[in-house]
Amino acid sequence: MTTRQSASLALQGEALAYRPDSSTHNRSRGSGIAGSGELRQQALAALALQESQEKCAAVWAMNASADVDAGCRLEPPSGLPGRPASPKLVAPASVPRRAMSTVEGRAALLHALAHIEFNAINLALDIMWRFPGMPEAFYLDWRKVASEEATHFDMLARRLQALGYAYGDFPAHDGLWEMAEKTQEDLLARLALVPRTLEARGLDASPPIRRRLAQAGDDESAAILDVILRDEVGHVAIGNHWYKWLCNRDGNDPVAAYEALAQRYQAPRLRGPFNLEARRAAGFDEAELEALQRMAP
Repeated sequence: MTTRQSASLALQGEALAYRPDSSTHNRSRGSGIAGSGELRQQALAALALQESQEKCAAVWAMNASADVDAGCRLEPPSGLPGRPASPKLVAPASVPRRAMSTVEGRAALLHALAHIEFNAINLALDIMWRFPGMPEAFYLDWRKVASEEATHFDMLARRLQALGYAYGDFPAHDGLWEMAEKTQEDLLARLALVPRTLEARGLDASPPIRRRLAQAGDDESAAILDVILRDEVGHVAIGNHWYKWLCNRDGNDPVAAYEALAQRYQAPRLRGPFNLEARRAAGFDEAELEALQRMAP
């Protein structure tokens, strides 16, 4: 990372450090515009949709001015999460690697990123409907995350189309959603192990991926990675905020609780190098970063 890039990321981090969704304040409740209905019900309905563009449209239409019934326990339909028939889901080791020097290789990489973003849409929607009893700002924050993840997916899908491919053309794995299923009864674990672990890994991975795309002469794809990294700092910050909010409410030490949850749910042990600057911007403190590096294999 150059000095200029480092300074830019630091400024982004300051701008994206956790803030409640601005729609939390001064809202007009119960308006009848697109995305009518209680917000968590809207999230569940969007989660059930199978086609990617239909899901994105539903997410963008989710109304931040809708009522939030945090106490309601919703009954999910069968078949969650909704997803298209393709891509074919395989074990992570079975996802082939292709040379970045070819259009197909770059398309395969962008497809993998698009699949991550599609899963991230579903994860944000799932946390909204599944876990009642949180402050209203919690649900509005994850609505914002879902909307930005849908934008990321749409950007990548359009770039794939420009290269002659489409989402579903390559196999993909389901690691992100598998952790969501493991933590479906435990909000603290969900926050610890999805946004703060698996999604935070994107903060480490995005700069080298961007560099590889730029070296291959694909500046348009590299620019999409800039947007994704900028927004993901904010998404991980939201996960950090609510994880620490729960720890403070329940009297748990964040570092000790994380280590116990990672062991209980068999979270993957993250390998360095870590993008410590981005992680600081996303709300990890020095004790957490020291523990992260200590736990790395």
